[in-house]
Amino acid sequence: MARVYKQFTSNDVTSTRTLLHESIPITGTIPSGTYADNNIKNYSHGMFQTVYDYPYLSSSANHIFDLTTGISTEYSGAVTISTQDVKKVNIYNELAQVLVGFDETGSVRNFDRDGQLATGSTHNDALFFNFSRLLSKDEIKKGSFSIEFKAEPGAPTGAKGASYGLDRRIKVFDSGAATTYKTNSPAGEYGILYITNSVGLPVSGTAQQAGTGSAAKVGLIYYQAGIAVLNPIMVFCDSSQNVNGQLGVLSSSCTMSRTSTHDSGAFITGLLTGSTIQHISDMVRNRIYNISFNNTTELNSTVYFCRINHNEFNYSSNPTYLAASKIRVKDRRADPPISYPTAVGLYSPDRELLAVGKLSAPQRKDPSGEFTLRVRLDY
Repeated sequence: MARVYKQFTSNDVTSTRTLLHESIPITGTIPSGTYADNNIKNYSHGMFQTVYDYPYLSSSANHIFDLTTGISTEYSGAVTISTQDVKKVNIYNELAQVLVGFDETGSVRNFDRDGQLATGSTHNDALFFNFSRLLSKDEIKKGSFSIEFKAEPGAPTGAKGASYGLDRRIKVFDSGAATTYKTNSPAGEYGILYITNSVGLPVSGTAQQAGTGSAAKVGLIYYQAGIAVLNPIMVFCDSSQNVNGQLGVLSSSCTMSRTSTHDSGAFITGLLTGSTIQHISDMVRNRIYNISFNNTTELNSTVYFCRINHNEFNYSSNPTYLAASKIRVKDRRADPPISYPTAVGLYSPDRELLAVGKLSAPQRKDPSGEFTLRVRLDY
């Protein structure tokens, strides 16, 4: 009699987990004006700015990232009670409670510079790059993230308004995060962002870690959330004296003008409390030279080993298997039975068909042979 169903045992089923990675390069020309800012979407609420890879009114446009600014109530600058400053404080607190969480008193923690939440310095002002799920997938691969900013080479020889060349670069990246990432975040794993010049050497300056000669810690990258947090004062020029900004080490004049034209007074400290989120976003994205990272897709699989013994499935229930009550594939009565399986069905305990696996070609099966079909379900 033809056998149709066979019960799996615990030895016939196993599970696997595979991580797939894809390289994501974002050239600076996309956020800085390839499409005359038609790929940049601003909103009436003024809370963030969205960057697309194509003019956003086009059906072909893909969301790349959102850019916004936040400041803590502990920010050292003068935080006025303007609508824009309230928005920045709200954004900082909203993202901090999601990414950092609360302390023992129920207060929202600030973003910590070294991941030691109980002690150490904090980032009280922040630029937030929220990458779309289309790009980051399940998470950003640890140790693969970097963003480069353009720096002006020096003061102009002519009057104010002379053209500058943005030919020097600084690089922010999660060096060594594959083994040094942190896990004390409610949003998952995160790494520390360091800053160097574009060829990988530490940028010297007062923001450098004292006495170590290593790159300064200027931000955090949350891998599962797909969010990068940068301290703008530590990255860009904070004033004409450049007390903290690393970009200013490479440039004697590094205001945050949208173009290469010198824009007196547009230092990042003034922008944080004296400008809109949209204006700050315009300044920052026009400094972007390149963004790159590898995303991660987690592929979970269940593998079923369909073991067919020599005395099983040698007959078929297909109506075409018989002709005039005789098996078509047998020439003589004494010949062994033969079947040609073409598919495998996976059923629930109540025999409800759940999945079907097709063979590339019919497989001959008779009592003289055994084989195993490997069926994999990915999800």
